Amino acid sequence: MASAKTAAATSLTPLHDRVVVRRIEEGETIRGGIIIPDSAKEKPQEGEVIAVGKGKSNDEGKVFPLDVKAGDHVLFGKYSGTEIKIDGEDFLIMREEEILGILHKK
Repeated sequence: MASAKTAAATSLTPLHDRVVVRRIEEGETIRGGIIIPDSAKEKPQEGEVIAVGKGKSNDEGKVFPLDVKAGDHVLFGKYSGTEIKIDGEDFLIMREEEILGILHKK
Protein backbone atom coordinates (compact mmCIF):
# COMPACT_ATOMS: atom_id res chain seq x y z
CA MET A 1 0.00 0.00 0.00
CA ALA A 2 1.33 3.40 -0.95
CA SER A 3 -0.10 6.86 -0.50
CA ALA A 4 0.06 9.78 -2.90
CA LYS A 5 1.95 12.78 -1.56
CA THR A 6 1.68 16.17 -3.23
CA ALA A 7 3.81 19.30 -2.93
CA ALA A 8 1.72 20.67 -0.03
CA ALA A 9 2.19 17.40 1.90
CA THR A 10 -1.41 16.21 1.58
CA SER A 11 -1.48 12.43 1.38
CA LEU A 12 -4.18 10.20 -0.08
CA THR A 13 -4.42 6.46 0.46
CA PRO A 14 -7.02 4.79 -1.77
CA LEU A 15 -9.27 2.15 -0.24
CA HIS A 16 -9.59 -1.51 -1.24
CA ASP A 17 -8.91 -2.10 -4.98
CA ARG A 18 -8.68 1.57 -5.96
CA VAL A 19 -5.65 3.19 -7.55
CA VAL A 20 -4.56 6.86 -7.77
CA VAL A 21 -3.17 7.76 -11.21
CA ARG A 22 -1.54 10.93 -12.55
CA ARG A 23 -2.08 11.41 -16.29
CA ILE A 24 1.08 11.61 -18.37
CA GLU A 25 0.65 14.65 -20.60
CA GLU A 26 1.74 14.39 -24.20
CA GLY A 27 3.93 17.04 -25.77
CA GLU A 28 2.41 20.00 -27.59
CA THR A 29 0.54 18.79 -30.68
CA ILE A 30 1.29 20.54 -33.95
CA ARG A 31 -0.54 19.52 -37.11
CA GLY A 32 0.38 21.22 -40.37
CA GLY A 33 2.03 24.08 -38.51
CA ILE A 34 -1.09 24.76 -36.41
CA ILE A 35 -0.79 24.49 -32.65
CA ILE A 36 -3.85 22.77 -31.23
CA PRO A 37 -5.16 24.45 -28.04
CA ASP A 38 -5.47 22.44 -24.82
CA SER A 39 -9.27 22.63 -24.95
CA ALA A 40 -9.31 20.73 -28.27
CA LYS A 41 -6.84 18.02 -27.24
CA GLU A 42 -7.99 14.62 -26.10
CA LYS A 43 -6.99 13.66 -22.59
CA PRO A 44 -4.19 11.11 -22.49
CA GLN A 45 -5.08 7.53 -21.65
CA GLU A 46 -1.69 6.84 -20.14
CA GLY A 47 -0.66 7.55 -16.58
CA GLU A 48 1.62 6.81 -13.68
CA VAL A 49 0.31 4.98 -10.62
CA ILE A 50 0.86 7.19 -7.59
CA ALA A 51 -0.78 5.10 -4.85
CA VAL A 52 -2.64 1.79 -4.49
CA GLY A 53 -5.07 0.37 -1.95
CA LYS A 54 -4.58 -2.81 0.07
CA GLY A 55 -6.42 -5.01 -2.40
CA LYS A 56 -9.76 -6.63 -3.15
CA SER A 57 -11.36 -8.86 -0.55
CA ASN A 58 -13.63 -11.85 -1.12
CA ASP A 59 -16.71 -12.96 0.85
CA GLU A 60 -14.55 -14.65 3.50
CA GLY A 61 -12.52 -11.48 4.08
CA LYS A 62 -9.32 -12.71 2.42
CA VAL A 63 -7.50 -9.78 0.76
CA PHE A 64 -5.94 -10.23 -2.68
CA PRO A 65 -3.16 -7.70 -3.41
CA LEU A 66 -3.29 -5.59 -6.58
CA ASP A 67 -1.21 -6.38 -9.67
CA VAL A 68 -0.19 -2.73 -10.12
CA LYS A 69 2.13 -0.83 -7.81
CA ALA A 70 3.20 2.78 -7.34
CA GLY A 71 5.47 3.89 -10.18
CA ASP A 72 3.89 1.65 -12.86
CA HIS A 73 2.96 3.29 -16.18
CA VAL A 74 -0.52 2.14 -17.15
CA LEU A 75 -3.11 2.45 -19.91
CA PHE A 76 -6.75 3.06 -19.05
CA GLY A 77 -10.01 3.71 -20.86
CA LYS A 78 -11.02 7.12 -22.13
CA TYR A 79 -13.77 7.59 -19.52
CA SER A 80 -12.20 5.56 -16.68
CA GLY A 81 -11.98 6.76 -13.12
CA THR A 82 -13.09 9.83 -11.25
CA GLU A 83 -11.14 13.05 -11.66
CA ILE A 84 -10.05 14.75 -8.43
CA LYS A 85 -7.87 17.75 -7.61
CA ILE A 86 -5.58 17.75 -4.58
CA ASP A 87 -3.45 20.79 -3.78
CA GLY A 88 -4.01 22.09 -7.33
CA GLU A 89 -2.85 18.88 -9.03
CA ASP A 90 -5.17 16.65 -11.07
CA PHE A 91 -5.43 12.92 -10.38
CA LEU A 92 -7.72 10.04 -11.27
CA ILE A 93 -9.04 7.48 -8.81
CA MET A 94 -10.09 4.23 -10.45
CA ARG A 95 -10.59 0.59 -9.67
CA GLU A 96 -7.81 -1.75 -10.72
CA GLU A 97 -10.21 -3.47 -13.15
CA GLU A 98 -10.44 -0.19 -15.14
CA ILE A 99 -6.72 -0.38 -15.94
CA LEU A 100 -6.20 -2.00 -19.33
CA GLY A 101 -2.52 -2.85 -18.96
CA ILE A 102 0.91 -1.97 -17.63
CA LEU A 103 3.39 -0.37 -20.06
CA HIS A 104 6.94 -1.71 -20.08
CA LYS A 105 9.26 0.67 -21.95
CA LYS A 106 12.41 -0.81 -23.46
